[in-house]
Amino acid sequence: MRRDPTIPQGTLHRLRHSSKVLKDNPLGDPADRDLLVWTPPGWTKTESLPLLVDLKGYWSSAIAHANWQPFSENVPERLDRLTHEGMKRVVVAFPDCFTKLYGNQYLNSAGSGRYADYVCGEIVPFVEKRFNCGGPGRRGCFGKSSGGYGAAWHGLHRADFWSAISINSGDMGFDALFIPTLFFDADRLRPHKYSIERYVKHVEAKPKLDHDDMMVLMDLAMGAFYDPDPTQFRNMRLPLDPYTGELILERWSNWLRHDPVNMFDEKGEELKKLKAIWMCCGARDQFRIHFGMRRFAKKLKAARIKHVYEEYEDDHSDVDYRMDKFLPFLANALSE
Repeated sequence: MRRDPTIPQGTLHRLRHSSKVLKDNPLGDPADRDLLVWTPPGWTKTESLPLLVDLKGYWSSAIAHANWQPFSENVPERLDRLTHEGMKRVVVAFPDCFTKLYGNQYLNSAGSGRYADYVCGEIVPFVEKRFNCGGPGRRGCFGKSSGGYGAAWHGLHRADFWSAISINSGDMGFDALFIPTLFFDADRLRPHKYSIERYVKHVEAKPKLDHDDMMVLMDLAMGAFYDPDPTQFRNMRLPLDPYTGELILERWSNWLRHDPVNMFDEKGEELKKLKAIWMCCGARDQFRIHFGMRRFAKKLKAARIKHVYEEYEDDHSDVDYRMDKFLPFLANALSE
């Protein structure tokens, strides 16, 4: 049931894509994936529109954004309403980038696979050809949490490809984000003789995951994205000695090199190529991401890179309502 059945409804196309980039990926994840694409009400192939790509947060896939919501809109329904209210017309792609690590950071990694190449080299060209949309100057990506990290990474590394990004509570400021939780992770490994493999297999055998186990699994997975070790279970390792809690400087340095706040120092000038940058975060984010977002915005300001940064009185959870601001912002920038 739609919240407002009187609003004209766009079309959600369910497609299947077979990837060459993901074939033989290091985790053995499937290369054939579902792909959802939303087109606005009345769309035909004669209408050439900008393209937005949804990079979903951890523990999920962008196709989940089309699931029915009892107390709010799913993203296609939100797009219907925003378009009805006057947002510039766009096409939106929802790729499935889920992995055995339970999510994605949307970069190329020897621990997870070439997901940056998957999105930019396969999904976007596939959608653009099929729906006569996007193209140079008219592509944008948006995401929250790990998806926000993906948007930041793509803005810094693929500014020749994308023209606008939105970072909603995106992973950054790794010292504030990870160091407090790494000690907790180590303690959770203790009953399993500090073995990541034993811990993960124990958790996966449980009939129900609790919140703490989910957080530990997510932290462990970051090792496969930022500092992969092919000799270890699912390429995962922590950047500290789990017994003493001492950081292993070489390992931790590899993580820090992937922090958008640090990547900015080398890649920040690339962001000047973008038409639009949106950033937002809750001022009491429970993962302390607001500290990293503030640092990133500070560097943008110092470099005189045009952007929007907003903080709102909220935390990290259930913040899709922010799409009401940044989706029209992106659509407008890409339509000019």
